[in-house]
Amino acid sequence: MIVANPAAAKPLSPNYRWLILGLLIFIGYLNQFDRQTVSVLKTTIKAAFEIDDSGYALLVNAFTACYALAYIGSGWVVDRIGPRMALTLFVFVWSLVTVGCGLAHTLWLMIILRGFLGLAEPGLFPVTMRVSTVWAADKNRGVFMALATIGTSIGSITAVPIIAWLTIHFHWRLAFVVPGALGIMLAWLWWTKYREPSAGSGGTGDPPVRRCSAPPSPKNMGGDVHATQPAAAAPPLPWGRLWRQRPLWGVILVRLLSDPVWYFCLFWMPGYLQESKQVSIGLLGVIGWIPFLCATLGGLAFTALSDHRAKLAGLRGRKYLVMATAVAGPLCWLIPHMPIMPTIVLFCIIAVLCNAWLGSIAPIIAQIFPVGNVASVYGIAGAFGATGAIVFNWLIGQAATLFGMDTLFIVMGFLHPCAALVMAFFIRSKDIIKPAGEAV
Repeated sequence: MIVANPAAAKPLSPNYRWLILGLLIFIGYLNQFDRQTVSVLKTTIKAAFEIDDSGYALLVNAFTACYALAYIGSGWVVDRIGPRMALTLFVFVWSLVTVGCGLAHTLWLMIILRGFLGLAEPGLFPVTMRVSTVWAADKNRGVFMALATIGTSIGSITAVPIIAWLTIHFHWRLAFVVPGALGIMLAWLWWTKYREPSAGSGGTGDPPVRRCSAPPSPKNMGGDVHATQPAAAAPPLPWGRLWRQRPLWGVILVRLLSDPVWYFCLFWMPGYLQESKQVSIGLLGVIGWIPFLCATLGGLAFTALSDHRAKLAGLRGRKYLVMATAVAGPLCWLIPHMPIMPTIVLFCIIAVLCNAWLGSIAPIIAQIFPVGNVASVYGIAGAFGATGAIVFNWLIGQAATLFGMDTLFIVMGFLHPCAALVMAFFIRSKDIIKPAGEAV
């Protein structure tokens, strides 16, 4: 069931998508900022709550376990109640608990609040999938999705210096309270401003569809919205049948294998630089954002190239391009043996690799599955990616305490090459789900 947006009755301007895109960017910014605060403040929080790396891993996994649990159902929620109501609820909840984290004075209260953060935050990405699928054409969807999620990358870049500055000049608790308050305001803005594209405005109406009777112009991220009308759409697959689709298991396994590397960058890299490379929090504020900037710029460039390859060779073009990047994965093996600046360079390359994979999976899902399933598929895949991160977080906590970190970097070096093998076997062009009446 789709909850109708009463504001969607009037035809929309072709430029309305840019307002939606802007809101997604700002919301994504706070989503990533709120998530990364704990990693930047790792040493401060360990001292404040008197915990070691195993205790910190427990704090991280409270978030990640709830994140995985919620991710698998968040896409289903978005497909049922619509992106307007869903994202309003998600943003309000995660912003409220972020403020609570800034006020918590016991470890277990912090763990509980981070768990609630994990329940709310993953909903952003199925919403972004759904919104991008109805507002952008196939040939330009990769770039639109990359722009819609660029706020998360900017959050990664700016979180480190901003949190370090707040900690040095004020108090570390403000790093939770300030973005939480801003998020509550953004939840209200999304509720009042978001509209579904209507048939009269060239969108897909309610429910939205993925295929149109005439191919859209590439102008304005998917063409003139007044030039396309809904036509034979692939009906959504029932939940039970969805799990029997080979491509679903492909994206599940790809995320399960590749996501832990990105989660390491988010939750462990700042602390690793401080504890293993003797970087102060002041210096971390100067250099710790560089890998995330490279991830943002590199990810955007890669998705643009991926869209170009999709125009030339369809799904096959995207697939083989992203598989080729897996050769950079083994660079992880060098990180423990390098001084600080080469370490930053290596983290930059690994961060770009991670963003290239994350940015490619979304348009691949949109090409294969009906629009009524894309949020659910993305949510399921993200849940398994977070599950892989939970296991890896536990291993990191154990290894850091017992053996040191070097063995974890060896494991990370194999993950993207293994994901490339999975993609080659499970995700094929012939598996694209056809509209009703066509052969499947």
